[in-house]
Amino acid sequence: MDRCADEPDLWLRRFSAAPEARTRLVCFPHAGGSASSFHAMSVALPPTAEVLAVQYPGRQDRRAEKCIDNVPELVDRLLPTLTAEADDRPLALFGHSMGATLAYEVARRLEQIGGANSPVTVFLSGRRAPRFERSEYIHQRDDQGILRELALLGGSAAVALADPEILQMVMPAIRGDYRAAETYVHVPGPALRCPVVALTGDADPRASVPEVEAWSEYTEGPFVTHVFKGGHFFLNDHPDAVHDTVRDRLSSLPVFGAGTTS
Repeated sequence: MDRCADEPDLWLRRFSAAPEARTRLVCFPHAGGSASSFHAMSVALPPTAEVLAVQYPGRQDRRAEKCIDNVPELVDRLLPTLTAEADDRPLALFGHSMGATLAYEVARRLEQIGGANSPVTVFLSGRRAPRFERSEYIHQRDDQGILRELALLGGSAAVALADPEILQMVMPAIRGDYRAAETYVHVPGPALRCPVVALTGDADPRASVPEVEAWSEYTEGPFVTHVFKGGHFFLNDHPDAVHDTVRDRLSSLPVFGAGTTS
C-alpha cells in the first residue's frame, strides 16, 4: 500500500521543537534532495520560526515508496498536510531548485484557498522564473550522464554517488525528480499576492541572475533578489548568509500565532 496516501504526516520533518514559533517555514528540497538538507536551517533560525522540511517519497526513510515524478501530483499530495499546518500559525515557504518550483505552485494553491492558508512570504532559491523554458532531457540520460550534470552543478552528492551501491539506491529518486522538474509546464494564472524573496548564486549554470530576478513578474507583492557568490549550491557555501537573509525576512513579518491577535 502507498503509505503517503494514507499517512500525510510522512511528508514533513521537524528537527527542532519550537512551541513558541510565530511562523512555520516549510522547506522544499532540490531534485534528489531530502528533508535533512534543511537541518542546518532549522538549527540556525530562532525559536520564533519553526522549520518544517518536506520529505519526498523515494528517499531516506521513505525509500520504499514510489517516487512521484511530476509537479502537479506532488502539490496535490502535499496540500492537505500544509493546510493543516496553517491552522494555528502562518506559513512561509522556502524552495531550492526544483523545490522552488514546488514552493511557487504550492503558494498559488494556498492563495486560491485563501484565508489563513495564504503564505506570508515565499523564498525562491536557485531556480529561473517559469517564462524561461528550456528543453532539458537530463532525466533521460544514463546514470553517468546524470552524474555529469550533478558534477556541473557542484552538489556534494556527486562525490558520494561515486559509490556504486549508493548510486543504485538513490538514482531512482534523482531521475524521478529531474523528470518532475523538466516536464513542469507553467499554467498562466493570477500572480501571487504575497512577498517573494529570490536567492541565487552569481555563477549558477542553470539559473542566471536575470532569469531569477524575473520572478518579480509572478507576484503583486514586494519583491527582492539576493545574489550570493557561487554556483547552483551557493546555499551550501554560504549557509550563514542565507540563514541571515531568511531570519531577517521572517523577523520583519507581523506577529501571528497562538495567543496573539492580528
